[in-house]
Amino acid sequence: MKKWRIAGIVAFVVAYIGLAAVYALAGMGPAHPLIEAKPTSDGTTVNLDIVAIQPYRNSLQCDVTVTPGADILDPKTGNLTQDLTVAITSATTPTSRTWQKGTQPGVFPVSVNISGDISDWPFDGYKSKPVSVNIFVGSPQTQTPERAAVGFVDRLPGWKPTVHGGKVGDTGPYQVHVHRSPSTMAVALVLLGVLVALAVFGLFVAGQTVRNRRKFQPPMATWFAAMLFAVVPLRNALPDSPPFGAWVDVMIVIWVIVALVTAMGLYVSCWWRHLAPDFDFDAAGKPEPAQADSAPAPAEPATK
Repeated sequence: MKKWRIAGIVAFVVAYIGLAAVYALAGMGPAHPLIEAKPTSDGTTVNLDIVAIQPYRNSLQCDVTVTPGADILDPKTGNLTQDLTVAITSATTPTSRTWQKGTQPGVFPVSVNISGDISDWPFDGYKSKPVSVNIFVGSPQTQTPERAAVGFVDRLPGWKPTVHGGKVGDTGPYQVHVHRSPSTMAVALVLLGVLVALAVFGLFVAGQTVRNRRKFQPPMATWFAAMLFAVVPLRNALPDSPPFGAWVDVMIVIWVIVALVTAMGLYVSCWWRHLAPDFDFDAAGKPEPAQADSAPAPAEPATK
């Protein structure tokens, strides 16, 4: 028994350290660059931070940061000396942002279109169409656009994005691939395992009670109800909760509910049998009537 306890503790420590390592190394750590940006001819750099994903809308949310080069900045005020326009292709809607002379560029959001199948949760993956960024210095009607070598930064927790079609210094076009990180998939699989364990424990307890291997305990009926009501919160706690009707509902959730309701029904049948008004009376047997004395008691002698 002592060996099993030590083995259990060691297994728990190893699993904890392994999950922490996966968390830190596979997409859940701090933000980190995927590709470094390279300045254009006038020193302007463009960085695209991946900050959110909306699988239902096939949309990847990004923040575009434009840092003008020293050649187009006023050294005294830090404002633009010429108009600056940034045009992004492959966005959900055509995106173009212009900063007038005398202003300072900042950060603006952009939505990139992605394709994928969310019904494959939690093993779903998505990829964008080719993305490119063009920069116009001066009026866009009179200037020739310059393709920018964009830098990509991963700020998307729970996912592991990669950039294809571009290296440091390349001007693209780029394609972003996004998959769930191993730590996110591990959390999803653990929660699904908890749901299955609830059904197994419920059926085991109910089966042992029906077979009279364990005594019926009326308060245990509330335990079955608590497990049944825990199914939906656990299902909604899944990472990026999959759409209702996905394979996880058809293959796991619905059968867990059926198993728990069956176990609760079996336990209620034990309540009906064990707490019947005549259950204890029949089990103990009917009491035997008192027997009359076979011989009458002797009469007392009369006194004179």
